[in-house]
Amino acid sequence: MFLKKYAPFIIILLIIFSCSKEAQKRNYTLKGSVFGTSYKIVYLNASKNYQNSIDSLFFLMNTSLSTYIPVSGISKINKGDTTVVVDDLFLEVFEKSKKIHGETDGYFDPTVGNLVNAWGFGPKKEKKNLTDLEVKDQMQFVGLEKVEIKNRKVFKEFPQIYLDFNSIAKGFGIDVLARFLNSKKVNNYLIEIGGEIRTKGTKMDNVPWAIKLVDPIEKDQFDGYKNINLSNKSMATSGNYRKYRYSESGQKFVHTINPKTGKATESNLLSASVIANLDCADVDAYATAFMAMGLKKTIEFLGKHKNIDAILLFTDEEGHLKEYNTTTFN
Repeated sequence: MFLKKYAPFIIILLIIFSCSKEAQKRNYTLKGSVFGTSYKIVYLNASKNYQNSIDSLFFLMNTSLSTYIPVSGISKINKGDTTVVVDDLFLEVFEKSKKIHGETDGYFDPTVGNLVNAWGFGPKKEKKNLTDLEVKDQMQFVGLEKVEIKNRKVFKEFPQIYLDFNSIAKGFGIDVLARFLNSKKVNNYLIEIGGEIRTKGTKMDNVPWAIKLVDPIEKDQFDGYKNINLSNKSMATSGNYRKYRYSESGQKFVHTINPKTGKATESNLLSASVIANLDCADVDAYATAFMAMGLKKTIEFLGKHKNIDAILLFTDEEGHLKEYNTTTFN
């Protein structure tokens, strides 16, 4: 009798409470530092600030995959610890690396770690000027086909093989965060770590997620930028214009190590921005592979993979800056 008498009021209270909860939803922008760089996460119409959960995910990724943390899983493996049981994060990034290693004919290869260190672009900062003989000696430890995982343990053909997933880790980290936001029913977001980006949905009022990309070719027009629509896409850029060094003799060495030659010399391809409706880890790895491939092989690859777009900056034979662009959504 009591319930029947007050049922209408209970229903009204439930409706008010439900509307109140809905009204609490708002937009969030989170910023900070991770993986040696900065991050920015924007997500809309959400009921909670997920900073603590995101920090926990960053911690798990670093604990598994960071070569800069001596006690991480990958650091232990690189030191020769064969007892390490890899977690799901390591397993996934390894399998994705294997896939892209095969697709790019080995131009994406996380086993160039020893050479990255030796040329002075890894955690050890060795900064050696390797001779051809030293490069040849290190090349026997390069090749992802020389590494496999069985029962969650890593087996290397040579103990000296050094794994380095830094050329895919930022993109992979973005994917992990994207999955988390998807699980929380967040339908509109932008995640950026160190310039790599993944988005879903749109901004407010159905405005597409878009970025302004520096356009050195048309720098005297349109304020020197081009607009790129990134809604429901991932984007990653790799280039040798920031990470490089000169030897005492003036020779330039760049951070993108060619896994075919072991050399750290610059090609005419200066930067590669890859855009696709794929995981950010994929476009991150492709961008790295393209820098190793050089312009000609990259254009051939793009011709066979129409689901991938790219903006390539290169120098022609006269040294003039040029652009090769497959995008159609500027």
